[in-house]
Amino acid sequence: MTEYIVGVDLGGTKIRTALATLDGEVRAEVEVPTGAVAGYTRVIERIAGTIEEVRRQAGFPGKPLRVGLGAPGPLDPAKGIVHVAPNLGWRHVRVAADLEALVGAPVLLENDANLAAVGEFAYGAGKGVQDMVYITVSTGIGGGLILGGRLYRGAGYGAGEIGHITLLPDGPLCSCGNRGCLEALASGTAVARQARELIGRGGGRGILTLAGGVIDAVTAKMVAEAARQGDGEAKALFDEAARWLGIGIAAVVNLLNPAVVVLGGGMMKSAALFWGKLEEEVTARTLPGTREVLRLKVAELGGRSGVLGAVAYALRPE
Repeated sequence: MTEYIVGVDLGGTKIRTALATLDGEVRAEVEVPTGAVAGYTRVIERIAGTIEEVRRQAGFPGKPLRVGLGAPGPLDPAKGIVHVAPNLGWRHVRVAADLEALVGAPVLLENDANLAAVGEFAYGAGKGVQDMVYITVSTGIGGGLILGGRLYRGAGYGAGEIGHITLLPDGPLCSCGNRGCLEALASGTAVARQARELIGRGGGRGILTLAGGVIDAVTAKMVAEAARQGDGEAKALFDEAARWLGIGIAAVVNLLNPAVVVLGGGMMKSAALFWGKLEEEVTARTLPGTREVLRLKVAELGGRSGVLGAVAYALRPE
């Protein structure tokens, strides 16, 4: 009987599941809406349904050897518990045990950003290095650390929260309750907020036009589009975000001396608008010994980094 494993990337809006053989070859992959509004039990049943679907597509009999599951929010991989997942409405749920009861196989739980890092390390932009920092820049900013070829979690499984490095002590309020975090200065949410503030001061006409004249409708995507159309104010907002992101990356690089920093997330779709400014900032603020070995790279796996990380994690649990 052919043995296989399954990786699952659970997000607030979608579930992506992949089946792979024990040599790492992905044989089937599906994506379905999470349907978080239906409640915890329904989401777990939906995950189990995707596992059955990839098994059916691949034509494999029996149950998976292991399931790697990436989930958002603070969690405890050892106990298989998600403490808080605001986008899912979960608090203190024993997701690993509950999914195991449905699929009849061991479930290995890990933070989704950590598994995105593992995915890029095993299959993408970090392949072939031993020390890598992964940073996702999207609605928020998160990260994962691969040190010495292994995922580094920290004593309380909270390592890699790069978005909550304080850069501006009296800066804008962050979602975590602190002020001046990297996330509050350089995420997509931050760019949209800064654009709305600009419009409130009488500027940002080009951005407002793309938003149909509705300030509250302004998004980072609209700011990016305005910048591509030559809007100087929109471009300046991305330059400012790149500056803060570069400062944050430089701090991490000076601390950890990685060979590669991989950047993923939705904001990287607009990387051409700010990559030069980002590299300039990182180069200016990193020490010579770290700068010479460092490469900044855009994530190669796109939306598949999490599910491929879950596959890699199920293949070689740490």
